[in-house]
Amino acid sequence: MILIFGVNGVGKTTTVAKLARRLQGEGRRVLLAAADTFRAGAVRQLEIWAERLGAPWVGPASGRRQGVAGGSADPAAVAFDALQAARARGYDTVLVDTAGRLHTEERLLQELSKVVRVIGRQQPGAPHESLLVLDATVGQNAVQQAQRFAATVPLTGLIVTKLDGTARGGSVVALRRAVPVPIRFLGTGEALDDLAVFDAPQYARRLVRE
Repeated sequence: MILIFGVNGVGKTTTVAKLARRLQGEGRRVLLAAADTFRAGAVRQLEIWAERLGAPWVGPASGRRQGVAGGSADPAAVAFDALQAARARGYDTVLVDTAGRLHTEERLLQELSKVVRVIGRQQPGAPHESLLVLDATVGQNAVQQAQRFAATVPLTGLIVTKLDGTARGGSVVALRRAVPVPIRFLGTGEALDDLAVFDAPQYARRLVRE
């Protein structure tokens, strides 16, 4: 069970698809969960990515179309349905696209905490990864987002996106200082393969050159 967190607009759902592609390449059998039930566009976006990846998915109202039990509009229930579906169908990895919106919204943070609790009760050790997606172009705001999410859910890593444009990504340095969580990946474009493992020395050299 891998939970993907992040506010709207950071590229969270696209990052879920990129991670799914990477895991498929490692031989994993991946199932996607569209638990961002507050934004209908996110569910449709994940459905499109799932079709491109050839991966099954569970959503708030679309799971039955995929032959998977589902239908609840509650994010935690969608994550639970996805876990049950993965067990029943022999999938070893579930990627959960969680609710977005603003990190300052208390209801969002409560929903995310509920997702963590629900799957933790159903699967020992879950979530096995909790990754926060952050936009490199927003500077200090990314640091504030990271601090707020880290205080609410048990983060295991960060993914910094939108490093394909003019952003130098200096916020990466500030992020590493602000939260004791490793940066795991960098999003470098919109294509499925545009996800690079974070290499600190290489990144530092790029930052200095720019």
